[in-house]
Amino acid sequence: MADRHPSLVGQHALVTGANSGIGEAVARALAAAGASVVVNYITQPEAAEQVVSDIVASGGSALAIRADVSREDEVRAMFRQAIETLGTLHIVVSNAGIQRDSSFLEMTLDTWNAVIGVNLTGSFLCAREAAREFVRRGMQPEVSCALGKIIFTSSVHQVIPWAGHVNYATTKGGIAQLMRSVAQELAHRKIRVNSIAPGAIKTPINRSAWDTAGAEQKLLGLIPYDRIGEPEDIGKAAVWLASDESDYVTGTTLFVDGGMTLFPGFATGGG
Repeated sequence: MADRHPSLVGQHALVTGANSGIGEAVARALAAAGASVVVNYITQPEAAEQVVSDIVASGGSALAIRADVSREDEVRAMFRQAIETLGTLHIVVSNAGIQRDSSFLEMTLDTWNAVIGVNLTGSFLCAREAAREFVRRGMQPEVSCALGKIIFTSSVHQVIPWAGHVNYATTKGGIAQLMRSVAQELAHRKIRVNSIAPGAIKTPINRSAWDTAGAEQKLLGLIPYDRIGEPEDIGKAAVWLASDESDYVTGTTLFVDGGMTLFPGFATGGG
C-alpha cells in the first residue's frame, strides 16, 4: 500500500505567532501540505517575511499580517485582510503566546494581565472570528469534510502545575476548557476544534532550559522518550489535525510531549 500523506491543497490557513518557534514550524508544515498560509506576527517583521519568502520559494503561497491578538480591533482587522486576500479561511491555529515569569508573591496585576490577554483572550478572539468566517462561508465539500478547523496551542502545563509560572499555566488550563466548550458548541456545525499540548520543545521562549549540556540533561530527566522535541514535531501534528485524516477528532488535546505527562518520577514506584 502506498504511503498516505495528509493533503491541505486548496485550503487557506492562519497561524498566529508564526514568525518563530512552534508557530513558524506549523506555518511551514501547513504550507508544505498544500495550504496557503497567513503568517501572523507582532514583533520582528523581518522574521515573518523570511517565513513567507521561504514558503513562496518552495512553491507555496503565504503572506504576513501584523496583529496583537490580545486586541479585538487588531484581530478583526487581521481576519478581514486575510479573507479579502485569500477569499476565506479553512484552518486557524491560535498559537501566539508569551511568558512573563514571576514568583506568585511578587507577581503584579500587569504581569498577570499581559499573559492572560495574549494567551487566553487572544485564543478566544481568534477562535471566535474563525468560527464566524466558517459559518459565513458555508460548506465546501470539495475542499474538506469539515466546515472549518480550529487548533489551539496549549501546553503540558494545562495539567502539570508550574510554580513560578502561575499566569502561564492558568492560561493553558483555560485553553483546555475553552477548546472543549467551543468544540461542544460547534460540533453540530461540522467545525472541529482541538488543541496540541507540546512538552519541552526547542524554541527561543525556553532556550535557557536546553541550550547547555547541563540544562539539557536536567530537562531530559522529565522526558521518558529521552529527547527534547523539535518544532517540526508540532508542525506534523498540526497538519494531521487540520486534515481530513482526523475528521472524527474534535474536542481533544493531543499531547506531543515525549511522555512528560506520564509523571516519569513514578517510573520506579516513586522512590
